[in-house]
Amino acid sequence: MTINSHIELLSRGCERIFTIEDLRTKLEKSSKVKHPLRVKLGMDPTAPDIHLGHTVVLRKMRQFQDIGHKAVLIIGDYTALVGDPSGKSSTRPMLEPDEIERNAQTYLQQAGHVLDLSPDKLEVRRNSEWLSPMNFGDVLKLASKKTVARMLERDMFEKRFKSGVEIGIHEFLYPLMQGWDSVCIRADVELGGTDQTFNNLVGRDLQKIESQEPQVVMIMPILVGLDGVEKMSKSLGNYVGVTEDPAGMFGKLMSIPDSLMPNYYTLLTSVAADQFAARIKNNPRDAKVALARDIVAQYHGSSAGDRAEKEFFEKMDGGLPDDIPDRIIAATEIPDGKVPAYKLAVVCGFATSNGDARRLISGGGLRLNQQKLTDPNAALTIKTGDIVQRGKREFVRIVIQ
Repeated sequence: MTINSHIELLSRGCERIFTIEDLRTKLEKSSKVKHPLRVKLGMDPTAPDIHLGHTVVLRKMRQFQDIGHKAVLIIGDYTALVGDPSGKSSTRPMLEPDEIERNAQTYLQQAGHVLDLSPDKLEVRRNSEWLSPMNFGDVLKLASKKTVARMLERDMFEKRFKSGVEIGIHEFLYPLMQGWDSVCIRADVELGGTDQTFNNLVGRDLQKIESQEPQVVMIMPILVGLDGVEKMSKSLGNYVGVTEDPAGMFGKLMSIPDSLMPNYYTLLTSVAADQFAARIKNNPRDAKVALARDIVAQYHGSSAGDRAEKEFFEKMDGGLPDDIPDRIIAATEIPDGKVPAYKLAVVCGFATSNGDARRLISGGGLRLNQQKLTDPNAALTIKTGDIVQRGKREFVRIVIQ
């Protein structure tokens, strides 16, 4: 592959690159001196599970690996003690070290579904290596490299400051800590989502101050969840986990709005843009089937993708009656279309009380769009047309008014 083809591959799906010229220069230099670039991705283990939204940046890192560069995965076991304020309207709670370590182990296992774990392709570091030994003088020296005015340029800090919501001093340190990671591992490239833009650029600035060649910052968009509205999030219930079983993964992906398909194809597959555009235009249903099968195959193998497709349509053919009654639900019952699973059972008439609903769900007796619900407290996003099922033969189609 030529440098131009590498740039075309790596820039696919990127929201912004700081800067494309720097990326070209680094790739050309790397090719000339036969030395791989060090491509950094930081992940704070604040939760134990990885979903498809996390894989957007992991897939970009894998692309770098595939063309000969070194992935440097930073497990933010020290920055997680602070908690990244990105996208947060309030101070995040600090986690305990043992919880962070448990989450870190799970992250590494699940990242292996995307990354090449070969020692020559992946370097895993914990930022406690260089952040933990720092004394108070070191922290003051690091803090002196940025001004309060510069920190308040960050959109979330600015919003909280103007609205009178408190900002902890330790939260100002987070971007500096993440930026210092780039200095300590001498990153050539840093990957991140749009909510990480400020932090990633701080790393670029600190490298300049420390007389290092500044890293290229590549920003990936946030993946929209299954509801087609909010970002993919476990707390919102609109996610697909990378360790989910093939049938569950396939079924969830078949539920996405058609409008999401170009985004999912771009960020979650390697299918060429002209190819998936033609698929969607010619037959949206078949395009969605191909998308779901492709993604399942990535995590479970091609045969699992084929089986999941077969099982899905067997259930559709034999499991849903033609005359499903509508269940009209007032919009006030489910504000913004969001409702806990137990309440969904009640408003659909499948449970007479919250306690009854919890028992129904805990016993595996309730499904949403043919996916079994197991957590009574799961936050669900509901829209008109969704099918709710109790047992094997009771169905309603939701109509929100």
